[in-house]
Amino acid sequence: MKIHFSLDDFKARNPVVTIGTFDGLHKGHQLVINQLKELASNENGETVIFTFYPHPRIVTAPNETSLRLLTTKNEKIKLFEQFGVDHLIIYPFNEAFAALSYTDFVKTILVEKIHTYCLVVGYDHRFGKNREGGYEYLQKCAEKYGFKVHRTEALSVETDKVSSTKIRAALETGAIAKANQYLGYRFTLHGTVVNGKQLGRKLGFPTANIEASDKYKIIPGYGVYAVLIEIDDKQYKGMLNIGTRPTFNNNADNRSIEVNIFDFAENIYGKSITLVFIDKIREEKKFAGVDALVEQLKTDKEVAQELLLSL
Repeated sequence: MKIHFSLDDFKARNPVVTIGTFDGLHKGHQLVINQLKELASNENGETVIFTFYPHPRIVTAPNETSLRLLTTKNEKIKLFEQFGVDHLIIYPFNEAFAALSYTDFVKTILVEKIHTYCLVVGYDHRFGKNREGGYEYLQKCAEKYGFKVHRTEALSVETDKVSSTKIRAALETGAIAKANQYLGYRFTLHGTVVNGKQLGRKLGFPTANIEASDKYKIIPGYGVYAVLIEIDDKQYKGMLNIGTRPTFNNNADNRSIEVNIFDFAENIYGKSITLVFIDKIREEKKFAGVDALVEQLKTDKEVAQELLLSL
């Protein structure tokens, strides 16, 4: 896969293009990519994904604090590569680009720079300033400039349309299995191990405190989870608690992330870590004392081990 951060000297054979933020790269997005690949194969073309960085809302609503992303830029790059895309354009999203009309976008970007052969859009495609570029308008542009346009249908899972919004809602409640089903892969969180208060060590359950790699990355809802942990290309099993940290941290919604890695005693401060969410064990709760907490942690570990047994 070739990655392009500008369109200077961009070249592709019969480019079959789709546009979007692709947050989460969920099953609905994957359907679009599969159709993109099929069309490219039929037209002797190459697949082209046109996306942006940073997320448009960071530019258009800089004071907004509610933006939560399912995937970071690096996570999306890795997923696009896994899905077999030929060209990934990560176009700089700035105020000038945000002000671009859909007509100008089609003419200057799609036609003059990418030389689009066929454009694939989702069932609810809206793009450009004031989201003016709908499918019907796009068909007129295609006729004018001589490219093809193809629209995909919505993908439903158990009669429910898949969307990034619904996946975020599932993660907020800790419905990991549902989120993973919509995503088509397991939700992951990348970060760095940072210093904590080391309270877990005193209880016999040492934990690594995690700071997410992107402050906009969504953190699942409060509770205890069964997870897989990846460090230095090795995978471990463990359980993770998401709570509220009273002091400021850089995680979205100021949430604390503490993971207990089973059968592990290495010093990993400062290391990169990947957390793969398998399922939720229970809600977060307060305990009458240390003994009650330790007993609950023992139970949590047993449940987590059972959930992770076949992985």
